[in-house]
Amino acid sequence: MFQPKRYIGREIEVSFDEAPALKKTPHCPDVLRLGKETLRVVEVLEEWSDFKRKGRFAENMRPEHRETAESRGSWGVGRIFFRVRVEDDRLFELYYSRAPKDAANRLGFWFLRCELTRGDA
Repeated sequence: MFQPKRYIGREIEVSFDEAPALKKTPHCPDVLRLGKETLRVVEVLEEWSDFKRKGRFAENMRPEHRETAESRGSWGVGRIFFRVRVEDDRLFELYYSRAPKDAANRLGFWFLRCELTRGDA
């Protein structure tokens, strides 16, 4: 069981040893850059996705298409989450947001949510 140790809440840069096959559905990055700090991921502890539409966008799809979209995702909707351990044994939760920032950056962005600690099971 993981518990938040400290909230970070910052967009980060990442890099991959091998580029993802699909840019809007990337695998976990190999390197995280948090300010001047470079963190190498040594273990992916958990991975999950949330493709549910939020707010007013939750109602702008036909019900017969909603279930498929929530399991596979639709363009610009959803997040792919990762809990990772880095080289110095710290634990982090990050996600890739599939939402485009603007017309010039349609790929989405990486966000470091928090540092974690292992809680009692």
